[in-house]
Amino acid sequence: MDDLMETTEPDSTTINNGVVDEPEPIEEDVDPKPEAEEGPEDDDEARSEATFSFKVENFSQLSDSALSPHCIIRNLPWKIMIMQRQNQNQERSGKSLGYFLQCNGESESGAWSCNANAELRMINQKDGTKFKRNIFHLFYSKENDWGFSHYMSWNDVLDPEKGFIKDDTVIFEVKVNADAPHGVSWDSKKHTGYVGLKNQGATCYMNSLLQVLYFTNLLRKAVYKMPTESDDSQKSVGLALQRVFHELQFLDKPVGTKKLTKSFGWETLDSFMQHDVQEFLRVLLDKLEIKMKTTCVEGTIPRLFEGKMMSYIKCKNVDYKSTMSESFYDIQLNIKGKKSILESFHDYIQTETLDGDNKYDAGTFGLQDAEKGIIFEKFPPILHLHLMRFQYDPITDSSVKFNDRCEFSEVLDLSKFLQDPSGDTEEYKYRLHAVLVHSGDNHGGHYVVFINPLGDGSWCKFDDDVVSKCTKKEAIEQNFGGDSEDTTAVRHCTNAYMLVYIQQTRLDEILGKVGEEDIPEALSSRLQEEKKLEAIRRKEKNEAYLYMTVKIVLEDSFYGHQGNDLFDPETVPSIEYRVKKASTCKEFMNMLAEEFRCRVDRIRPWPLTIRNNQTMRPTLAEMDDGERSMTEVSDNLQPWFVFLEMCPADLPSISLPIFDKDQDVVLFFKYYCPRTKKVLYMGHQYLPITTKLSSILPKLCQKANLPPPPQSKLILWEEIKPNMLEKIEDVDQPLEHILEEVQLMDGDIIVYQLDPPADADYELPTARDYFRDLFYKVEVNFCDKNLPNDPGFNLQLSQRINYDQLAKKVADQLETEPDLLQFFKSQSYRDGPGQALRCNFEGTLKDIIQYFRPKQVKRVYYQRLQISISELENKKQFKCLWISSNLKEEKELVLYPNRNSNVGDLFVEALRSGQLDLPETGGTKKLRLLEIISNKIFTICGEEISLDVLLSAQGGATKSFRLEEIPADELILGEGEILVPVAHFSKEVYTTFGSPFLIKVKTGDTVESIRRRIQERISVSDKEWEKYRLAVVLNMKPLYFEENENKHLDIKDFRGVPQYGSSSAGRPWIGLEHANKANKRSRYSYTEKAIKIYN
Repeated sequence: MDDLMETTEPDSTTINNGVVDEPEPIEEDVDPKPEAEEGPEDDDEARSEATFSFKVENFSQLSDSALSPHCIIRNLPWKIMIMQRQNQNQERSGKSLGYFLQCNGESESGAWSCNANAELRMINQKDGTKFKRNIFHLFYSKENDWGFSHYMSWNDVLDPEKGFIKDDTVIFEVKVNADAPHGVSWDSKKHTGYVGLKNQGATCYMNSLLQVLYFTNLLRKAVYKMPTESDDSQKSVGLALQRVFHELQFLDKPVGTKKLTKSFGWETLDSFMQHDVQEFLRVLLDKLEIKMKTTCVEGTIPRLFEGKMMSYIKCKNVDYKSTMSESFYDIQLNIKGKKSILESFHDYIQTETLDGDNKYDAGTFGLQDAEKGIIFEKFPPILHLHLMRFQYDPITDSSVKFNDRCEFSEVLDLSKFLQDPSGDTEEYKYRLHAVLVHSGDNHGGHYVVFINPLGDGSWCKFDDDVVSKCTKKEAIEQNFGGDSEDTTAVRHCTNAYMLVYIQQTRLDEILGKVGEEDIPEALSSRLQEEKKLEAIRRKEKNEAYLYMTVKIVLEDSFYGHQGNDLFDPETVPSIEYRVKKASTCKEFMNMLAEEFRCRVDRIRPWPLTIRNNQTMRPTLAEMDDGERSMTEVSDNLQPWFVFLEMCPADLPSISLPIFDKDQDVVLFFKYYCPRTKKVLYMGHQYLPITTKLSSILPKLCQKANLPPPPQSKLILWEEIKPNMLEKIEDVDQPLEHILEEVQLMDGDIIVYQLDPPADADYELPTARDYFRDLFYKVEVNFCDKNLPNDPGFNLQLSQRINYDQLAKKVADQLETEPDLLQFFKSQSYRDGPGQALRCNFEGTLKDIIQYFRPKQVKRVYYQRLQISISELENKKQFKCLWISSNLKEEKELVLYPNRNSNVGDLFVEALRSGQLDLPETGGTKKLRLLEIISNKIFTICGEEISLDVLLSAQGGATKSFRLEEIPADELILGEGEILVPVAHFSKEVYTTFGSPFLIKVKTGDTVESIRRRIQERISVSDKEWEKYRLAVVLNMKPLYFEENENKHLDIKDFRGVPQYGSSSAGRPWIGLEHANKANKRSRYSYTEKAIKIYN
């Protein structure tokens, strides 16, 4: 049947460009009776695997597609789809058999998906063998079928000699193996007894680890017992983890983790970033260990997870051994090129021989041949193994993933890796508890975890919110990685990256059942109370559309307001009520009366309406019909602002006067005092429209404590809108005439004041002046540009002030002189100082802050100067670092050499500035300027180099210039002497840190003399110096000096430090390898943020 073995690729009836790993058909000689393993496991519709068949009669007459009856697998309907396909390409001619597997084909939902692999078989009715092709596909709404448009030539199927057709009948069979689906009704609790965790976006890595920790039952019991009664429910990591564990144990649906990540102090962006799994586990366990201190569960974390290992160096020929014991919480195993984790363990404890030029200094025994290695002293009860599938590649400056096959067993015997494997051999056997799996590459992917919850070999797959039972083969063998001939294995890039083993002798203790008796009653009560409150909030949210918010403002809030209108809507204190939209005005008024404990006739609501000119004023509410709904009365506003007028509390018997909407008007009054530049609220009045304003002037004077007219001559204004006041010229006319002239209406504001004398020296003599000044006033935040995250201070300023006035105001605040300040605009595209303002700037403050949005903080940056701003503007600013002669102290310098200066002029300015910490005696007073990039010295800047050249090249976070005093022995270099750069690095030469420096190397120098010179230069003790290694680094490759310290160095191997502008490529430098105490962990990805749990 060689002609049947043609390669074909799987596709869908909707698209024809699918690709699968194994498109080749396989013909099997099998018994025509189905094997037991291919039959359904049981009648459970949630089963993961099933085989079903479809007999197509009158096959030769098939013109349309034929669908089989459905078979339920993973609660979804699966069907075989058969059709005749016409070949369109040149490789094939004629007709083909189209053979597809359809999943959930009749569903209208677009949110579901199901991963599955299948064998599409056709039964040979002559000999009972099966012809099959394999597919692997993620089924979802837009690709709900997958298979082959060219499964076999149509003529081959119809050929009786081939054996596939008999009595015009063809028998098709499919074996399906499917994962639990997402996005459909999958009851994890019903099918497995466990629930999953919701994914916040990219938190599947965290979900996998949380499930592992949850099923570490002894740890779960300890977490429950952490005292969190007084903890903040928003910020407590311990309480949040208790909540997640409690919900995983008792809920029937997937559990959310937003409260947990919020307790970490993570912003939303952090939740959508995939982090380093090992780092996250360490940080979380460290946080738990700290939280458990001084509690009844103190020490739980080290008791469960801490092991001991010993680093040693053992001399071969003398009796000398150096050892150091250290703790570990996990073990990182190299899997590259290793067949199994046992090989990885052997590689971990592999010894290194120290001989030849690399002999070990054994103190009084001198240099000796030795072996260097690691041996385990004790393994913890719970062993976390990280398979190093992600490693940093310095060539590409990124992380790469290794998909090599690395096998691991269900039981692991670690006795051969222990220093002293005495006692019961069972103590050294560990049973596999969890397999954490990653699918994808170094740029991202998906994490799932397979867990054996009871340690009895019954495995479950935890894929975020979906939990399903799985076989041991799926959990273990299919996650070894590498290529596999097993067609049911997941793809090449899916493999285990972390394993959790539990000591077999302590399995029952660690995985012992966690019951309600293990949960403190106080914790259960608190979590139940939280649930009740959440249910109430959820109900309120679901019913929110039935309610409206009414904000009640009382007249007390108007007093003290210095702005436009009667109050500031953003800051005014208000009383909020949640009122049913369908409730009536009458019900609303009765509710208010009950709330304020008064009669209904003692209160009157005045809705606050936004007028066309954007002012907010009280208006009359149409409350006559008490049966009108609140929606009608409020015009469906949300929220509805209402000024509630109330009778004075000291007059309990009176009612509010009747207000005739046709004959009365309500006016509000303010008094302006030009002497204090303050506005005072003076209450409100109902006035008949026939009233003359002159008749109420005595009362207005009385309210303002002024002598009555004519002793007090008043001016009246109508406050129309910001920066617009109209003077009321004739107060002897009735209000109805004034209403026509100035359009007075309910809620209008009258501002009155004493007519200022002609000789009065008031800054703002009239209310119109006051409100105009108010209109231009703005709050500006001033920040020191040289202080990161400086909150600064705020000043209320007029937008019309000029540069000199601005400088004076800020200088007064800072208690300095105006000409010793320089100002900078904010950048328009991000927060930070932008362009400097010149001292002859002719614009106003409004021009400086013109690009800010209305509610955005108006920010201006400043810096204090050592010289006047006018002098500075004729100079150039140059920033650099200054380092002390002992290399211990660094500080930033800001120097101001003249324009068009060079490096030599900069030295003169630096010495003149008095900012240099030079020794009073013994110093050379000679300076040099170094170009430093990534903590390495690249060039020396010659005195003739223009500062403009340096400034144009300055920039980037890794480049800077450093000023230093030249040591006396480096002032003049003799023949055969050169300066060589020295830099610190940790483990890899590209991880440089600290302050680099120059060292003089001369002909005849030995390794020993250079080592001694460097040690003296950086002032390191002998004990600490033992931890340093020296290397010559060329093209980022280190050649270590090691112990051959009498070796003479050829200075021709070094080429010194180039002058600025020359290339430093190919020039060796000396590297000092030692621990970077300022940074405990170098990151693989420089764009990845370090994981932090802030609370």
